[in-house]
Amino acid sequence: MEDDKDWNDLSTTGAAKFLARALRIAHDVDSATDVVWAEGDASLRRVTHRLLAEAPGLVEQTKFNVVVARLMELVNATRKAIDGSAGASDPAVREAAEVIAMTLDLFAPHTAEEMWQTLGYDGFVGLVTWRQADPTLLVEDTVTAVVQIDGKVRGTIEVSAKIGADALEAAARADEKVRRALGDREIVRAVVRPPKVVSFSTK
Repeated sequence: MEDDKDWNDLSTTGAAKFLARALRIAHDVDSATDVVWAEGDASLRRVTHRLLAEAPGLVEQTKFNVVVARLMELVNATRKAIDGSAGASDPAVREAAEVIAMTLDLFAPHTAEEMWQTLGYDGFVGLVTWRQADPTLLVEDTVTAVVQIDGKVRGTIEVSAKIGADALEAAARADEKVRRALGDREIVRAVVRPPKVVSFSTK
């Protein structure tokens, strides 16, 4: 979901599907309430703590659409972790599910409360104190760089957050999807803005 997509712009069906996905995550969690989050999957924890860090300020600025975008990002990342190598018992999955419930309370309190109870807690999730983000998890080791060809996005690559311009351009040129998109065309100009964007112009 893009940042300019408001919660209210979702169709009734789309909102229902999203809430069902969030609730399913709570049911899939397979760890105890006292699990040690720090032992969980680091990549998922980074997404969780990004939301924890950004949501309070976004709410104060009434940028609820951006909060929803971050929430959907976390739901997708959690689903991926559950279905992937981390698994439903990973401590980071529980942490993420709890943060999803806490955030969802702003938009869909009934679903949030059902998630909270499913996760094994008594009381109301709306009364839970907002958790502090771990600053060590907010430093990105890698970022997703976008590769454009003649103004159109033709690929993305995972690179170091500290990558230089030359290395980023070389990685973009070497990417298989980018090479297929280029075909026989010749690159006549490259605009590189590390670590996020590479833009090729061709003839």
